[in-house]
Amino acid sequence: MDKADLRCALERHHLESFGWALACCGRDRVEAEDVLQASYLKILDGRARFDGRSSVKTWLFGVIRRTAAEERRRSLLRLRVRQSQVTDTPRGVEQPGVDAIDDAQRSAALLRAIATLAPRQREVVQLVFYHGMTIEDAAIVMRVSLGTARTHYERGKERLRARLRAPLHERTR
Repeated sequence: MDKADLRCALERHHLESFGWALACCGRDRVEAEDVLQASYLKILDGRARFDGRSSVKTWLFGVIRRTAAEERRRSLLRLRVRQSQVTDTPRGVEQPGVDAIDDAQRSAALLRAIATLAPRQREVVQLVFYHGMTIEDAAIVMRVSLGTARTHYERGKERLRARLRAPLHERTR
């Protein structure tokens, strides 16, 4: 695939790529933008090469996933260095409760439920539901076997089902 075809593919899949980058970056928009830009640079300067073993979209999502993991490792290293220099550690921000009355609130409840899944379960569910991939394509993006992806997908769906059926006061913990 030449550079012009690659650029067209990147443009065609940009919105979905940004959505996947957001998912890989814990919904942090700034980090997702950085990861997506770094991924595009890897692709356009030839450090990431499409070999034709999967669809362009599947390959692109894999590049984004790996780039996000690299950025996460770098951030953790920087955080450890800072924490070793400072004795106080920042505290996390609590998320507000969920009141599933309208569609926006149900969507928020679903996103929170997805956030409680194990990382691989969360990834495969997001790839299949939000990005329209098959479980086979998700396995390629995640670099796991098809059986492993299927197992995580089924377990993730079951945990989501249980979490969303739980009474409201249990879901907000």
